[in-house]
Formats: sequence, C-alpha cells, structure tokens
Amino acid sequence: ESFPRLPAPKDVMVYSYNFRSLLRWSPVKVDRGLVLYTVHFKTGAFNKWDEMNCTRITQTECSFPMSLKERRWTVVLRVRAELGQVTSNWVETDPFVAERNTTIGPPKVNSVNVSSNSVLISVTPPFGSEAGDVLEYHVSYWENASSTTEKETKTSNTLFKIENLKELTVYCFSIRVELTTYSDLQLLGLQSVPECHRTTVS
Repeated sequence: ESFPRLPAPKDVMVYSYNFRSLLRWSPVKVDRGLVLYTVHFKTGAFNKWDEMNCTRITQTECSFPMSLKERRWTVVLRVRAELGQVTSNWVETDPFVAERNTTIGPPKVNSVNVSSNSVLISVTPPFGSEAGDVLEYHVSYWENASSTTEKETKTSNTLFKIENLKELTVYCFSIRVELTTYSDLQLLGLQSVPECHRTTVS
C-alpha cells in the first residue's frame, strides 16, 4: 500500500558566515495543518544520523549546535517535513566543511586617525580565531580622484598605518581578511565597504 507523502523541503542549503552556520529550506505548503520539520546530522567520522536541536520545529532554519563547532569536520545534514503521522522524504545536503565553505566577513574598523601623510587604522577580526590560525589583512587604498591606481598592502597587525600619502588629499581604503588555517587552507574574506578620509596639512 502506498502511503500519502508530504512534499519534501526544497532549497535546502547550509549558510555559514564567520563560522556560524545554519541550515535553511523553503517552507512546505499544505492546504491545512501546521507542517513541522526535523533535522538530523552526521559527521564524516561517524556514519550515523543524530538529532540536532531541531526536532518537530515550525521554523525553516536550524542553527548548528555547539557540538558541531569543529571547523574541520565534514558534516552532512538532512531535513524532512512532518504533518501528524505523514512525513516527507529526507533531503540531504552536500558535505559541509566550515573551514572550506564558510564566508568570512570584513573586519570591523574601530578607529581611523589621519595625519598629513598617513592614515592609522585599527580593526577587529570578524571572528574569534583558533590555535594555528594566521590572519592577514589585505588593505587596498587609493586617492579619491577620477583616474587612480589602487595600491595594496598586507599586514597581520590589527593596528596599521598607510604611509607616504599626500597632504590635504582624500584617500579611500577597503580591507579584507585572509585566513590561513592550521591545515594550510586559505580563505579570502569579503571586502569592507570603502571608507574615505582627507589627510591634514603638515
């Protein structure tokens, strides 16, 4: 006998930003009743499905629990829809490894101090680093004139200076983070929104 099945959730995707990860999917539409969702996970080390903290939930997203915060683990997730005794098929994600698949946001710019020939910038990294992480800041800067060549400098300090600038000139800068992990993977983050400042007169 074939039992009626619910449609399976669609657009099942892991979203990961600065190593905070969650699973999202599109809601399953039914004529009446409240569809609930259950999410399971398994890791590359143990080929066995486990419950996440998302069993029979109404939301269409589920945050990774603390137990899955290891960045190097390979994780597969699955989700299904449930309505009373009726369930959908499970939908599995592709294997997810945070260290490879997360998106790194731009650093936070805390302060900018301008002098006649330099700009001193202080930043905070976009996430808490782990042992073995090497963070490098790629700083692009340019004179805010029409035909300008962009220059780039790299630093691993959170306080750094762009030097040899002209006085009374507007300079813009944008920063992105490059993370080299313990296992030598390299991830290049998103650019910060450009900021522009005018140098002073000496």
